[in-house]
Amino acid sequence: MQDTAVLSQNISVADLHAQRHKNGRIKIGVQSKSGIALKILTAVLIGLTVYAFLSFDYKEIDFFQAIADTLHNIKTVFLKPRLSRDTISNALYQLLVTFCLGILSTIFGAVLAFFCSLLCAKNIAASWLANIIKSLVALVRAVPTVLWVLIFAVSAGLGSVAAVIGLTFHSFAYLTKVYAESIEEIDSGTIEALRASGADFWQIVFQAILPASISCMVAWTFMRFEINFTNAVAMGAAAGAGGIGFQLYMAGSFYFDLHEMGFLTYVVVIAVILLETVSTKIKEKVK
Repeated sequence: MQDTAVLSQNISVADLHAQRHKNGRIKIGVQSKSGIALKILTAVLIGLTVYAFLSFDYKEIDFFQAIADTLHNIKTVFLKPRLSRDTISNALYQLLVTFCLGILSTIFGAVLAFFCSLLCAKNIAASWLANIIKSLVALVRAVPTVLWVLIFAVSAGLGSVAAVIGLTFHSFAYLTKVYAESIEEIDSGTIEALRASGADFWQIVFQAILPASISCMVAWTFMRFEINFTNAVAMGAAAGAGGIGFQLYMAGSFYFDLHEMGFLTYVVVIAVILLETVSTKIKEKVK
C-alpha cells in the first residue's frame, strides 16, 4: 500500500512537471475542442450583438434624454405613488378579486392533482399507467398558462371564467407532477406492510401516503398559489379577467398615470409579502 501511494505521488509530481510551460508557469486548464468552440461561439455572439446595436435604426433617438426620461418615470412610479382615478376601497376590492382567482384555480387544481397523482406514482400504480399519465400531464404543463387562458377564452369568452379554467388546467398539471414525486419518496416498506396486513387501496392512501407526504404537498400547493396569484395579476390585463391586474393595465397603458400605477404596484408587492408570511406560518404548523 505504501509503495502504491509513493508511486501515485511520483506520477502526480511527474504530471505536474509535464504541464509546465517553457517559462515555468503551470497549466491550470487544458484546451479542448468543445472549449475552443464555446469561445468562438461567444465571440461571434458578442460581435453580432455589437453590430446589431451599431446598425439598428434608432430614428434619431436621444439616448441621454431617453435615459433621463426612464429615470424620471421610475422615480414617479416608486417615489410618488398615489391614487388619481380610483379609491383605496376599490383597489382593495380588485386585489380581493385577484386573490379569489388564485385561490379558486389552486383549490380546483390541487383536488384534481391529488387523485391523478395516485395514478401516476410508480410505487402504488402500474408502471404503464403511470408513464401514460405523466406523459399527458407533461404535455399540459408544457403549454404556458397564458396560452391555456386564451384557448379557453375562445369558448368561455374573455373574463374571470376563462382565467380560472386556464389557471386550473396548468395548476393541475404542475401539482400532479410534484404530488406524484412526493408519494414516490415514501418508504416502500410501509406500503408493503399495509398491503400484507390486508389494507385496501384507500386505507393505504389515508394511513400511509397522506400522513407521510402532507407537508410536502402543502408546501407545493402554497407555492403554486403564489404563482397563480402573480399569473392572475397578468391575466387581468391579458384576458380581461378583472382584478388589480386590469387596474394596472388601465393605469399604465390607457390613462398613462404613473402615480396610480406605482400605488397599485406597492399594493401587489405588500400582498405578496403577506401571502409569503402566511404560507410560511402554515407550512411550519403542518410539519
